[in-house]
Amino acid sequence: MLNSRVALRVGLLIAAAVALAIAASQVREKRNLAIATVDDIEAQLAALDPATRAAVVSRLSVDAAKTVHDKRTQA
Repeated sequence: MLNSRVALRVGLLIAAAVALAIAASQVREKRNLAIATVDDIEAQLAALDPATRAAVVSRLSVDAAKTVHDKRTQA
């Protein structure tokens, strides 16, 4: 009886460790994807001429502000 309890606990600990390792791997992959996306966007913005870049950044800022405002009014 004691042996089966110990085996059960060890099994659960191993399962939890595996689940944690998988979750950490997925978080790392998503973080790397986010970093790559940000780098790509920054490179695209840097390639624009200054006037176009200013217009794009302004438009993105307006859209972001609108999104924040809409979320606040929904809450």
